[in-house]
Amino acid sequence: MKRPLEIIGATDMVDLPELGWYNVPVRVDSGAATSAIHCSRVKLVETEECKELHVYLDAKRGAPSHFFIVTDFKETVIRNSFGKEEKRFVIKTPIRLFGRKISTEFSLANRQKMSYPILLGRKLLKNRFIVDVSQKNLSAARHSQTPTRSPKLPQN
Repeated sequence: MKRPLEIIGATDMVDLPELGWYNVPVRVDSGAATSAIHCSRVKLVETEECKELHVYLDAKRGAPSHFFIVTDFKETVIRNSFGKEEKRFVIKTPIRLFGRKISTEFSLANRQKMSYPILLGRKLLKNRFIVDVSQKNLSAARHSQTPTRSPKLPQN
C-alpha cells in the first residue's frame, strides 16, 4: 500500500544517523533537483586500500560543526543555481524525517552564503511530500529528535 503524502514546510530538522549528525536544520527547495550538504572543505584522501572523502561542516543555524569520512561516493557534474556546471562529490546516506528513514543522495558543495547546512531537493520530495511554504519544522514538532554531540573536527 502506498504511503500518503506528508506535508512539509519551508524548513525543518533532520538527523543523518550514519554520519552521526543530529538535529540539523534544512531548507526545502523544490527548485533544486538534488539535495545538497553545504560543507567548508572536502578532501579526497587516497591510500593503498581505498579512497576516502574527509568532509568538514561549519556550524550553521544551530547545527554544530561536524566532520565525517565516507568511502562510498562518486563525482558528478551538477548545474548550480546560476546555471553553471561544476564537478561535485555525491554521497548516499539516509536521513530521518517525519520518523521515516529515507535513503537519498547529497551533493557536497562549499556555499558559505547559504543559511542552512542542508537543502532538500525534488528527488527526495517527489512522491513523499507536499510543500507548504507557510509552514515550518513540521517534522521536528511531531517527532522529538534526540540531540547528540558531534565529534570535534580534526586539526589540519
